Formats: sequence, C-alpha cells, structure tokens
Amino acid sequence: MPRQADEYAIFFLIEGGHREEVRFTDIKDFQKWYSSTLIPKADSDDFINVPIKNMQGEFMVVRPSSIKAIRVEPIFLGSVERF
Repeated sequence: MPRQADEYAIFFLIEGGHREEVRFTDIKDFQKWYSSTLIPKADSDDFINVPIKNMQGEFMVVRPSSIKAIRVEPIFLGSVERF
C-alpha cells in the first residue's frame, strides 16, 4: 500500500531566478487552487494570491506570467511505517 504524504512542498521557479516555497496539507487543495486560480490567468500580469496555510498572517502574491516552473515534493514526517 502506498504511503500518504503528510504535506506537499510547492516550489515556484520565478522569472529572474527566484524560487519560492509554499506548503499545502493536501494535494487536492493545491490542484484545486492551480486549476481554478492559476491556469485561467496564466498569461496575466495581474497579481494573484498564493495561499500559505501554515504561516499565520502571511500571504504571497505573484504574477502568473512570471512563473516558469512548478515543482511538487511530497513530505513524509514519519520515517518508519508500522501496521
């Protein structure tokens, strides 16, 4: 049985060589945000809000047209799986 990740680190590779990381607790939350917010405005120079759920009181805005790549990395907090 495949292991379930505890959270997902999302890395945005931004024009100019910048790299930003946000974390999502569920991959479905990221997919929903990606398909409903980022994709429809992919060529836009207007800022969009990137949800940062694990950092209270902080937020990030980015221009969708400046995002060159996105990397998704599953994070497993437990090192040993027991049944």
